[in-house]
Amino acid sequence: MSIVIENLTKKYGVQKAVNNISFEVKTGEVVGFLGPNGAGKSTTMKMITCFMAPSSGDVRLDGLSVLDKPEEVKKKIGYLPEHNPLYLDMPIVEYLRFAAEIQGVEKSLISKRIGEMIDMCGLDLEKHKKIGELSKGYRQRVGIAQAMIHDPEVLILDEPTTGLDPNQIIEIRKLIKELGKEKTVILSSHILSEVEATCDRILIINRGRIVADGSSDTLRQQAQGQEVLTVNIEGELESIKTGLLELASVEKVSVVDGKEGFFQVQSKPEQKSRKAIFDMCVDKKWYLMEMTGTETSLEDVFRDLTN
Repeated sequence: MSIVIENLTKKYGVQKAVNNISFEVKTGEVVGFLGPNGAGKSTTMKMITCFMAPSSGDVRLDGLSVLDKPEEVKKKIGYLPEHNPLYLDMPIVEYLRFAAEIQGVEKSLISKRIGEMIDMCGLDLEKHKKIGELSKGYRQRVGIAQAMIHDPEVLILDEPTTGLDPNQIIEIRKLIKELGKEKTVILSSHILSEVEATCDRILIINRGRIVADGSSDTLRQQAQGQEVLTVNIEGELESIKTGLLELASVEKVSVVDGKEGFFQVQSKPEQKSRKAIFDMCVDKKWYLMEMTGTETSLEDVFRDLTN
């Protein structure tokens, strides 16, 4: 089921938390939604799930508008909010039964769905406990289970791995990738490596606007506008630095902290410096011990776009 967001805006007084954003998520796509705190991620998710009405614009799920058919839209969505709302005095099984009933799961299928969710989310050893007795990680699993109990076509997960240990994160990551084969998934996270490993596509929002849209590889390539090299040259540091800066293709040179003889060399836009550095070392009889390209990380892309 596709999600189409068109010119979506949310205002609080004069402030625009979400500012005229548009994008589409296709069936079977897992999209990571990134942005600093206050960028508009959670607000956007709340509008998609009909938790909050937009000030203008629209969201359509398979042609159904959140403005015209909010009740129909809600039936097709599983939602895990950023702050996982749970009834702490309820046992896990009873809570999932309650969630299934309010989501309209057929009575004859409720017990089966509860069993599937307990197994899928790794809750078997804890299933007889009250939610208030669980660790934060297991409470998060219960939240994910309630989001999926009615087998929705769309999953909106706001920080789904908050509070999970590394092993649990890997398990939930596998689960999300598996679900993404047949469902439309949007998830937000501050763990960039998790998004990179889980998502087919990444959207970055900053100050209410979409500032990047593409796969992690595409975003890195777009950000890698200038060649950055790490070189290790034996010799007198200042002479080497001066020599590197005199090269016509080089824009910036910095000494790598804690690594003697290592320099980071940034080339000018659309220029390459590898051959020039090699030729300079030969000419000056310096020993070039190492020269490697520095790949732009997703963290670098995120920082550049949101600072």
